[in-house]
Amino acid sequence: MVRWRALVPVVAAVVVTGLGAAPAAHAEAGEKVVHLTFDDGPSAHTPRVLEILREHGVRATFFQLGANIRENRALTRKVFEQGHSVQNHTWSHPDVRRLSWPAFRRQVLDTDAEIRRQTGYTPQCLRPPYGAVDKRARKRAAALGKQVRLWTVDPRDWGRPGSKAIAKRVLAHVRPGGIVLLHDGGGDRRQTVAALPKIIKTLKARGYSFHRLWCG
Repeated sequence: MVRWRALVPVVAAVVVTGLGAAPAAHAEAGEKVVHLTFDDGPSAHTPRVLEILREHGVRATFFQLGANIRENRALTRKVFEQGHSVQNHTWSHPDVRRLSWPAFRRQVLDTDAEIRRQTGYTPQCLRPPYGAVDKRARKRAAALGKQVRLWTVDPRDWGRPGSKAIAKRVLAHVRPGGIVLLHDGGGDRRQTVAALPKIIKTLKARGYSFHRLWCG
């Protein structure tokens, strides 16, 4: 299973804005919609994330790694069958800015192929690992039919600051149309799992609904 170390200069801020296209194709301006996204799965933590989402009637978006899909194909099918969006997070979590064009293509297209085998569709969203993207990487993604999707809220759950801190950071910074970055893979994600019910319950109490991300 792919594990990684964070590139701190790229993702250190709790809130990152202006990092992609409009959050949702069907959200009206100012509508109280939020998008929960989960990176780096599927993993042993994914089933519990799915249980929590199902318990609360929430749909989310999973940016999955091709190498992890290959090891957990049934989990990717389960994510899809439960109504969530499965999108591309590369094969092995590299900094795509540093790749040659052939390596970039392999990272994206091999992951596409794994997702297509489990879901029947080719993802149109790409989330570059670490949020590391530049003009060349965006052009390459577009050449492969991908729209780059990053986030607006990063609670840094990958640093395991505690479930209370994760929930507090998310809830302090969510705005209508927000995209929340969480992780269901890449390491021990029990804190993220523990924070998830509070995040969902509190946002619902504030009048938010939860939408999947779509691209294209």
